[in-house]
Amino acid sequence: MRHRLPEWLRQIRASRAGLHLIKQRLRNGSLHTVCEEARCPNIGECFARPTAAFMLMGNICTRNCGFCNLTSGRPAPLDILEPEKVSEAAAALKLRHVVLTSVTRDDLPLGGAPHFCRTAAAIKRRMPQVTVEILTPDFQGEIAAWNEIATASIDVFNHNLETIKRLYPEIRPGADYRRSLDFLKFMTGKRPEVLGKSGFMLGLGEETSEVEGLLQDLRAAGAQAITIGQYLQPRLGRCPVVRYVPPPEFDRWKEHALAMGYQKVASGPLVRSSYFADQMVESSI
Repeated sequence: MRHRLPEWLRQIRASRAGLHLIKQRLRNGSLHTVCEEARCPNIGECFARPTAAFMLMGNICTRNCGFCNLTSGRPAPLDILEPEKVSEAAAALKLRHVVLTSVTRDDLPLGGAPHFCRTAAAIKRRMPQVTVEILTPDFQGEIAAWNEIATASIDVFNHNLETIKRLYPEIRPGADYRRSLDFLKFMTGKRPEVLGKSGFMLGLGEETSEVEGLLQDLRAAGAQAITIGQYLQPRLGRCPVVRYVPPPEFDRWKEHALAMGYQKVASGPLVRSSYFADQMVESSI
């Protein structure tokens, strides 16, 4: 049974000025955003700025995570023109911070890691002043893919753990808690000048001590920035919400994370990985 959303999650609709124009430009280039595919609750607010997180390599994922709205199946062939299309769209939208994420493409050589690099490079060539953030899958732990990502022209590296270790078999089948931590540690070691970022959700059945352990593990792996948000079931058949976490609890987790040494923390019911990502580059939210 789906429970009625608490008052603090009944978000006031932000202005959607420019939303249609942005969607039209994305469709003209056959581009996708995680804002739309993941049914982000902040899409109106972010698109109105305008801000968008581009989702590379199609909208069909080779994995089937229990929390995610994406469709699992056999993806289409890679669009080799996508890097230039994304850079053109980012320029047309006059973005100042571009987020690049993707579906997981375990079917591709190196998991599609070179495609991330080509897209970031295309954006930097066209818009040298723009900061670029990539939010990547784990590439099945393939070191060659990790080394490829380490060469990318980026300012922020983001890899989400999503949840605590105990819930991985249910929430993230196909992923591995330790592997994700190793990837983050690898990148923060290889690229210390790049902001190391991760994020996770609350409301899936985690215990307080497990969240504390997750924050400790991420900090030990070199994460400097963290996003913490409420899990919302994207559609029927996905993992149910165990608990709606009230805003004061998110505030306490923010204070706890800052006390642990995190430099930038965004924590709240509607916080998502790419929510005001540009501001996280500059200062703590």
